[in-house]
Amino acid sequence: MNIKNALIVLAVAALPITSFAAGENNVGCGLGSKVFDGQSGVAPQVMAATTNGTSGNQTFGISSGTLGCSQDGTVRSAWKTAMFIDGNMERLARDMSRGNGESLDSLAQLIGVKEEHKAHFFQVAKVNFERIYAADMVSAQDVMKGLRETMAADQTLAGYSVAI
Repeated sequence: MNIKNALIVLAVAALPITSFAAGENNVGCGLGSKVFDGQSGVAPQVMAATTNGTSGNQTFGISSGTLGCSQDGTVRSAWKTAMFIDGNMERLARDMSRGNGESLDSLAQLIGVKEEHKAHFFQVAKVNFERIYAADMVSAQDVMKGLRETMAADQTLAGYSVAI
């Protein structure tokens, strides 16, 4: 095996490790995301990512707005949202409990909530505060999960939940 092939094998072998470090939603959209929805662990993530990348179904999903894919043309990464939430846990909790505030507005901008939906987003965050901050000692991942579930259950905000 020459050096070039060895580097390619090493890069491919390291790819799953780096993508699994990204967090909960790291396989993208597509048929695999639908088939393996709710399953956790390395094996379901690998199978979902592999399924998403085969037969052009992820491309089809993006083009058609199906299979959990969005057509808004924005590539998003949940790590920015996770870092923001982690660095603003107390302020965000305060703002969500009141239904307004600078950190809540910043979160709305970060996840791409359109101006015409912001007031609704603020109200939904306030009404569902106990669901989003489900315990006294929550992690940023817990808050993200609660926020994602809350938004996914709301007709107006469901499309934004994929950004979390």
